[in-house]
Amino acid sequence: MKKIEAIIRPSKLEEVKTALSDYGINGITITQVSGCGLQKGQTEFYRGNPVKLNLLPKIKIEIVAKNEVVEDIIGIIVDNSKTGKVGDGKIFIYEVAGAIRIRTSETDNEAL
Repeated sequence: MKKIEAIIRPSKLEEVKTALSDYGINGITITQVSGCGLQKGQTEFYRGNPVKLNLLPKIKIEIVAKNEVVEDIIGIIVDNSKTGKVGDGKIFIYEVAGAIRIRTSETDNEAL
């Protein structure tokens, strides 16, 4: 099993969710986060004075999936969140040692 963490633009969330759902992935966790990277933030004005904001709003999507579908999920996320501009985000993949569904005590792939 692998855990996929994707940091994407908030405006792309619905497209990604719909595409993942169409593929059959319904178990996802979504968190509103802030971060900075190559995008370097933006300048806004507060009471007429420029203020540099270097933490921009992003969305973090977390999915734990069977090894066989990880590449498909990554492709779906990239295809539906890519704009080609700085700030599109990143995807991280981690090994998962195990999973347990609390309600039924199922483990590993059966728990997904």
